[in-house]
Amino acid sequence: MATTTATPLDTKAEAKAAKKKEPKPSFNERWLDKKGWIRRFPLLPALVFTIILTQIPFVATIIISFMNWEAQNPTEIAFGTLDNYVQVFTDPALRSSVFFTIVLTVTVVLVSLALGLGISLLLNRKFFGRGAVRTMMITPFLIVPVAAALLWKHAIYNPVYGLLNGLLTLVGAEAQPDWITEFPRLAIEVQLIWYWTPFMTLILLAGLQSRPGDILEAANVDGASAWQTFRFITMPHMRRYLELGGLLGSIYVIQTFDTVFVMTAGSLGTANLPFTVYETLYSAQNYGLASAQGVVVVIFSIAIATFLLRTVSTLFEES
Repeated sequence: MATTTATPLDTKAEAKAAKKKEPKPSFNERWLDKKGWIRRFPLLPALVFTIILTQIPFVATIIISFMNWEAQNPTEIAFGTLDNYVQVFTDPALRSSVFFTIVLTVTVVLVSLALGLGISLLLNRKFFGRGAVRTMMITPFLIVPVAAALLWKHAIYNPVYGLLNGLLTLVGAEAQPDWITEFPRLAIEVQLIWYWTPFMTLILLAGLQSRPGDILEAANVDGASAWQTFRFITMPHMRRYLELGGLLGSIYVIQTFDTVFVMTAGSLGTANLPFTVYETLYSAQNYGLASAQGVVVVIFSIAIATFLLRTVSTLFEES
């Protein structure tokens, strides 16, 4: 009769299988664990500081958003239930700023993604001076937003000495348009596209460099064309990076204030949500309504951030 002996490898495999079957402790159990408290105690001051610095002001903003509080009538401060939120969603000026915010975000993010994908495909090729070109491509994103807006307003869009009208004069064109006055929304969109394209390029270039080399070699051996490789291998691989760039860009572009404030001061239909909150708070000095507008913007941003975190976690788990 033959007998079988358990090898050390079998024992290790059984131990691993048993360990996997054991239920993992819940978050509360890990948090209440004595050793866990010892490890986390040094982080407690930072946690308390973060809560005081961020959450208490936000809670105060929520409370003020339910109040009728105007600086012009300081003696008539009172709770007004949902009056401010009703005004937020019924004010025509605010609806216009919401519409422009959506158009601005969609336009800037989509065009920046398309340009970023094209530039990243070019920068992924090997050529002389590739490192220097990559560094120069990142430069616009490193400029302070206010400085970038001033650069475009005075050095490029200025109707007298701006670069665009200088080029028009150079080619003999008679038209000398005032770009910001005649095309205010387009002027802001172009400036933001110029600013955010390097950001998208960085993300997409990282995605291109993470493509599996063996699959690309197999496609080349099988005789796949450049378009077939791009369509069936590169684009499916880049989908997550495109989503990540789009979500990150959307969160940042929604909060754009510097460009609108510097270039047009919110005039000519270019007031977006952050600028509208600013005007309500500092110009109209209606603290309750401004707080309600701010809460709506934050909730809108949190909704996008939730999708962003899910996408990032999925990306890290699969990689």
